[in-house]
Formats: sequence, C-alpha cells, structure tokens
Amino acid sequence: MKDIQTNTRIDGARLWDSLMEMARIGPGLRGGNNRQTLTDADREGRDLFKRWCEEAGMRVGVDSMGNMFARLEGAEPDLDPVMMGSHLDTQPTGGKYDGVLGVLAGLEVVRSIRDRGLTPRRPIVVVNWTNEEGTRFAPAMLSSGVFAGVHTQDWAYAREDADGKRFGDELARIGYVGDEPVGQRKMHAMFELHIEQGPILEAEGRDIGVVTHGQGLSWTEVTVTGKESHTGSTPMPMRRNAGLGMARILEKVDEIAWSHKPHAVGAAGHIEVFPNSRNVIPGKAVFTVDFRSPELSVIEDMEARLRVEGQRIADEMELEIAFEKVGGFDPVPFDKSCVDAVRRAAEKLGFSHREIISGAGHDACWIARVAPTAMIMCPCVDGLSHNEDEEISRDWAAAGCDVLLHAVLETAEIVE
Repeated sequence: MKDIQTNTRIDGARLWDSLMEMARIGPGLRGGNNRQTLTDADREGRDLFKRWCEEAGMRVGVDSMGNMFARLEGAEPDLDPVMMGSHLDTQPTGGKYDGVLGVLAGLEVVRSIRDRGLTPRRPIVVVNWTNEEGTRFAPAMLSSGVFAGVHTQDWAYAREDADGKRFGDELARIGYVGDEPVGQRKMHAMFELHIEQGPILEAEGRDIGVVTHGQGLSWTEVTVTGKESHTGSTPMPMRRNAGLGMARILEKVDEIAWSHKPHAVGAAGHIEVFPNSRNVIPGKAVFTVDFRSPELSVIEDMEARLRVEGQRIADEMELEIAFEKVGGFDPVPFDKSCVDAVRRAAEKLGFSHREIISGAGHDACWIARVAPTAMIMCPCVDGLSHNEDEEISRDWAAAGCDVLLHAVLETAEIVE
C-alpha cells in the first residue's frame, strides 16, 4: 500500500463553499436551515448533491428508502467499499452543519483523491442517509435503521407526519424511491464525520474528537393523573396536583442522572400539562424522561429507579402513575480498528485530539450493527446544535475532513 504523506489535505475553501451553497436550500428564519426530510427543499438538496457527485466522477445509486450512495470505483471493484457520510435533512430550526458536514466532507474527500490522481484499492462510497433527524417522521435514524435491519421497510413507509402524510408516499412524491433493495449494499467499513453537538472539544481547545462509543438512550413516557380543581378555592390538603407530582419526579430524574456521573445524563424535554389553564390545578401531566449513558447497566438502573421513585411519589400524593417505554437503543461501542485509524490520522496530521462519547444518536450507531464503524467529531461553538445559531469554523471543518480523508485512505488502501 502506498504511504499517504502528511501534506495530502483536502481543499478547505472548496468544502466551505459547498457547505454554504447547500445552506441556501431550505433557509431558516435567521441564518440556519429548515430542510426537513422528504420536503421539496430536501429534494432540491439531494439533486444538488447528486449533480456534484456525478461531476466528481461518481456513480449515484438510490435504495428503496431513499438512501443515496455515490461510488468512486476502486482498483479492485469486487472488494467491499469503504463508506463515509451522514445526512442532509435538518431540524425545523436547524443549523448548516449538523449532518450536512459529514455528507459534503465525504464528497470533498473524493474530490481531493481525484485531484491528486490517487487510486484506492477498495471502492469508496459517500452516503446520504434519509430521515436521520426524525423530526417529520419519527423515529430518528429511520432509514439507516431499516438498512441495518432494526426496522422493517413496511413499518417505515407507514410512518406519518403531523399532517397524516405517509413516509412512503412522500418519498415517492419527491422522486427518491430507488430501485435498489434497502440493506443490499455491503461495506468494509464506514466513517461518519459530525459536529460534536456538545461543548467539550471547544472548551478544551481540541481539534478532533475520536469517538469511541455512542451513548445508549432510553425514553420513558410518564403519565401522572390527579384531579382538576380550582386553584383558588381548593384547600391545600385536598389537592391532587399532577403538575406538582411531575415536578417532584423530575427532581428525582436529575438526582438519578447525577448519581452516575460523569457520563450519564437525564431530563424531560417533552412535557404536557392538562388542562393547562391558569386557574385550574393540573389533573394530568404527561412527560418523557430521556436517560442516556454509554453503559447499558447504568441505563437499566436509571430506568428501574425512575419507576420505583415515581411510584413512591405518586402513592404519597394520592396520584395515579403509568410508565411506557417509547424509545431507546443500547450503547454502541465503535469498531476498534476504525477508531484506531481515526486516532492515527489525527496524530499523523498533528491535530490535538481526545477520546469522546457521542451524546446524540447518529446513523453510525445503527450501521455499527452490520459493519465496522467509527465517528470523527469537530468542535462547534458553545456546543450549540439543533438551533439556527449553530456554528463551526472553517479550520474545524477542514481539520475534521482531513482526518476523514486519511482514515478512509488508510482503510481503502491507496495503490498509486
């Protein structure tokens, strides 16, 4: 295998220009993006990506879940390819880099390989996974989940958005139902570059996060039922306040997560109180507790303690309580050989780096079930993501892409 010199770098300006051009599709209200999956904006972004890939000498295929695969042929085309990529869809008030950086960095890697006249032994494929965000069609990472056998295609096609539109119908409407059966493609390895979506790398002044694990996740929907009554005329001892019960349980959620520091986290993001009137004591509260940890035993402990403590609080307050697990996945240990390739690339190129655990779910977490997989992270300003104010620097983007380039070249093996 030909040795790849440290001066082999991507074109950082070209990568940045591509990011900014893609960001013009599906603009948000204040500088970010609203390019939700299977919308007209998503189709326009896909069309642009497809054109760029074809101009870079790649052949683009699409599977029946709309996943896009842009292939650069290798010297030995029968070998399983090395894949890299992420997603082009965004949150309703999303930033310009979440997911998109990983897709366009993959494109830039291929452009740079061709610029230098390099030939990989293995084919190289850039992938755009459909509906990673899960905002319009739940759950998140839907199509990579179907690819990995976590979900069935029929189940995915039947997912509905808030307007009752079906995933399968909308995929057909934008013209991205491919003729390739989902999950058919084999891969030697996959790498996903992503912004951290957290504050650690920036706070420590590190250029690169070498991702060793993806956190496991548990979502439990809790319903607390009391009795609606007048806030002014109901004596304190006679109240059955579901809102207060929820507050006390959420205080326990925080305490449970802290007991497993430093990596465990817990909170409730989705909260509904009924009837949500100024002068009515809540008769019902529904909220979803989100626990995450890189250790399955910790997640299981937090789930169990939530049920025990929640039931105790409900009993003491004469409330009814119900628990339903509505989502989750086990922690993901990424492939050691792929992680080592990322670490070697960062060290070779002289970038400061540290091991990091991904706190968010990514397509790589599902693909790790079917192929050796690793992730690379670059910092983002203040750790802010899923927000139009999400920001990274050109240097951070280029450094992450350079590490991706060298990890992929090592894994695909350059022959000339």
